[in-house]
Amino acid sequence: MRERAMKFGTKAIHAGVEADPATGAIMTPIYQTSTYAQTAPGVHKGYEYSRTHNPTRTALQNALAALENGKHGLCFSSGMASIDAIVKLLKPGDEVVSTNDLYGGTYRLFTKVYAEFGIVFRFVDMGDMANVSAAINDKTKLIWAETPTNPLLKIIDIAALAALAEKHKCLLGVDNTFASPFLQNPMDLGADIVMHSVTKYLGGHSDVVMGALVVKDDALHERLAFIQNSCGAIPGPQDCFLVLRGLKTLHLRMQRHSENGKVIAEWLVKHPKVDKVYWPGFPSHPNHVVAKKQMRDFGGMMSFTLKGDDMADATKFLSTTKVFTLAESLGGVESLSGHPASMTHASIPREERLKNGLADTLIRLSVGLEDAEDLIEDLEQALG
Repeated sequence: MRERAMKFGTKAIHAGVEADPATGAIMTPIYQTSTYAQTAPGVHKGYEYSRTHNPTRTALQNALAALENGKHGLCFSSGMASIDAIVKLLKPGDEVVSTNDLYGGTYRLFTKVYAEFGIVFRFVDMGDMANVSAAINDKTKLIWAETPTNPLLKIIDIAALAALAEKHKCLLGVDNTFASPFLQNPMDLGADIVMHSVTKYLGGHSDVVMGALVVKDDALHERLAFIQNSCGAIPGPQDCFLVLRGLKTLHLRMQRHSENGKVIAEWLVKHPKVDKVYWPGFPSHPNHVVAKKQMRDFGGMMSFTLKGDDMADATKFLSTTKVFTLAESLGGVESLSGHPASMTHASIPREERLKNGLADTLIRLSVGLEDAEDLIEDLEQALG
């Protein structure tokens, strides 16, 4: 009889984790060590130096691979370090097609660091696959997408991108940070690489900075693992332990993020002072049908603009909330607010931001796990 696949909540708690063979400890120990004893030169128990491998990191990497339905996981010291490792697969003259609604740090890495090495980046609206197809040529080696995008919550059809990537024999990488593996699994839809800023929903408690990649292909994993070890941007065991702990409640947290997100989005869209609300759960969202097809729910991330173009109104709102904290980042248990134009996306030139629909008055919310009534009351008083 065919063995039934383990459900997500069970995987979140058990995947990659085994009782410690030395003591029977049910929680993966923090292997706070830089090196390991060898019985003879080159003869060891699979661990020789902690930049290369560490048992706590190995457990986390295995857990993340399982949650994304992949084969191999790789953890890095930040989300940007994980994207950096992907770009290091390329060489001068190679081209990348990416979405035009993109996290500012990724845009900065692409345009300010790797463009200097002769890699060409083309940014297009991936809501229409014709735009992607038109940007691809024989030099394209990577298609890079976020979905939902940061900060306009655009939805990109991953399966359609995968078909283009296969046709043109290039890699497809998907930043799955906003969705998390609970809401979406890009690898099931044909992605070659899934990336996470583990700092966000996977860690979930605003106490870790980390990035991760998940792949299925053995050869691709070997190349990325070589880069991980050679360049050394790896997380420490304490951080890996914290994320392993965070994963055990990922399914419960994402359910609440999604429930609260729906309540807040539907409240905002009815408020007389709010102009546009960007949230993929609305039937009016341009790619809502795609979102329903590839996501299990719509999460707790959203953005909105206030009526009028007065930047002072947005500033006043962000400075007045009491439960929502004005801060960088997202995906923690606490609700956060942010101003992309001056915070997360400040590295993108203003004309580029405006061209892509990122207004100076745009406010981004990461809806946390508090009681929805308290969040609404906070938004009401801030908007008032």
